[in-house]
Amino acid sequence: MFGELKPGVFFLLLLAGTVFGLSSCSEEPQRQPNILFLISDDQSFAHTSVAGCSFVNTPGFDRIANEGILFTNAIAASPGCSPSRAAILTGKYPWQIAEAGTHASYFPLEYKVFPDILEEAGYFVGYTGKGWAPGDYKGSGRKRNPAGNLYDNLQLQPPYEHISTNDYSGNFKDFYSKKGENQPFYFWMGAHEPHRDFQQGIWDLENKDPADVVLPLFLPDVPEIREDVLDYGVEIEWFDKHVVSVLNFLEEKGELDNTIIAISSDNGMAFPRAKANCFEYGVHVPLAIRWGSISHPGRKVINVVSLIDLTPTFLEAAGIENLESYSFSGKSLRDILLSNGPGKNAEEARYVFSSRERHSYSRHNNAGYPQRAVRTKKFLYIKNYHPERWPAGAPAAMHRDENPAEDAFYDIDVSPSKSFLLDNRSGPLYKAFFNDAVGKRPGEELYDIINDPNCLQNLIDFPDYSDVKEELSNQLKEFCTKTGDPRETGKNPEIFESYPRLRGPMRKFPEPKQQ
Repeated sequence: MFGELKPGVFFLLLLAGTVFGLSSCSEEPQRQPNILFLISDDQSFAHTSVAGCSFVNTPGFDRIANEGILFTNAIAASPGCSPSRAAILTGKYPWQIAEAGTHASYFPLEYKVFPDILEEAGYFVGYTGKGWAPGDYKGSGRKRNPAGNLYDNLQLQPPYEHISTNDYSGNFKDFYSKKGENQPFYFWMGAHEPHRDFQQGIWDLENKDPADVVLPLFLPDVPEIREDVLDYGVEIEWFDKHVVSVLNFLEEKGELDNTIIAISSDNGMAFPRAKANCFEYGVHVPLAIRWGSISHPGRKVINVVSLIDLTPTFLEAAGIENLESYSFSGKSLRDILLSNGPGKNAEEARYVFSSRERHSYSRHNNAGYPQRAVRTKKFLYIKNYHPERWPAGAPAAMHRDENPAEDAFYDIDVSPSKSFLLDNRSGPLYKAFFNDAVGKRPGEELYDIINDPNCLQNLIDFPDYSDVKEELSNQLKEFCTKTGDPRETGKNPEIFESYPRLRGPMRKFPEPKQQ
């Protein structure tokens, strides 16, 4: 507990907090900052009102961005929730954390998570809603969810179906009431929204206008999909209402400026060619950070950053020493947060990485679709290790199903948008959309995400981009090899296929040659 810290350790932590810049005015030593992490489920980078989205209103997210920093190039470590969340918790890339780096498996005890480190330093720790999930942390010998101690006693009646009954903000307030006086806290508020399913038509109940929707170019512009996107927007706003409530509560308690508040999502929107893909709409997520010590609030930082950077950022702010001993792959954002510049962050080149393996039971023998990706401010390079496989899942499973049209491509969540593509897959207007979503892909892909954020024009064979291809493929190989990725070291490269998936039905698929 906070009051049980040894005097020497306590002094060092206070000193570290002062050096970090908790206050540029006060001469008194400052206590450790609180840490609040707000995370939605399946939300792409474009869908906040501060980012210019016309069909959502997110005053909570916007306040954090406007009073802090908006990161416009934040990249998740994986386009799937379980490995992405595990990567955030450990500060490591998914291929570095064994079973925890794939979907719905175990979370080995050997990988230290930042809530445990903060607790050891005297923090009161907890979470509500969706922490690390899906997966079986108990099967790995853990006594609690890696996100912390669970607070979920308070429930409410949401206005629509498929929205969680968890009173996220209420449970945070309950958690806060139980901490020691002057004890710093860490809390993970994990919404289940806007994860599917959505109640169809809630956009109309919220008086939203389909004409306001700006669709990604990989989705056909039809009423069914515009309305599906609006329903997704309603669930984003539900999460944001809890964000507003928490911010107001912290302000009332006088804790707002001494709390590092980071808000993001685990991966992109649950639509075809987004979630479960290393394309922009699968791994590029919203991120804003507010802290009373941030220099020049209201900045937009265009540097490419990774969500795994949050772990060393939180721990450095808390005054944790010897961070190098944890071998984080993430890099602290301290210098950006406390920059004395006029708002232009450093322009140094940086590469961040993403990966995916198995997402759902979607192929013969439960095989995954292994990808590695490297992202800069301008380009996205993707390596597909098994291009002979179907990226969205195999075309058909062999088991009874009341809806044969949906009995395919299981790495795309069941939805009106998916149904539309399946139902219109042979039509001349929509065949290309269907093929882009489910068709086989080459071993390498390269996209100019400034001019093509929808990742529709693969530049890998364009002579003008040969130097970019070579640079990024070399960076990927070098980094993954250095960090022990079996896909690149060649040491048991298929080990990911051996990790169990512990959630969902096991489906039987025909041999690939029969499809």
